[in-house]
Amino acid sequence: MGYHVVDPDALEPMPDRDAEARSITDHVGLTNLGLRVYRADPGDQLPLVYHYHDEQEEAFYVVEGELNVETPEGEYVVPAGQLFVATPGEPHRAYNPATADAAVRVLAVGAPAVDDAHPYEP
Repeated sequence: MGYHVVDPDALEPMPDRDAEARSITDHVGLTNLGLRVYRADPGDQLPLVYHYHDEQEEAFYVVEGELNVETPEGEYVVPAGQLFVATPGEPHRAYNPATADAAVRVLAVGAPAVDDAHPYEP
């Protein structure tokens, strides 16, 4: 494993994504932590679908712009420098609304690094 200095912009974007997603996890071989950088233009959503996790905790740190997160309890608007957290079992959909003035850049962290996402139908 060792130490790594990573420039996320130098990583290849993940295929078949609405927003530009770059996996730091895959690049450095992390096994316990999911770590991605997203850049979402107006109208893009970050994850593939509105979803929830059985085990994974997710945190979205907004680097620049404003992130919108839809939940069954309401809509959250997360400005740059703040963090949105979703605990297991809590449905959420992170996106940049079509009416946004600019792209949003987000660092997303998930742990444990398990593939336990389930689509959620509101």
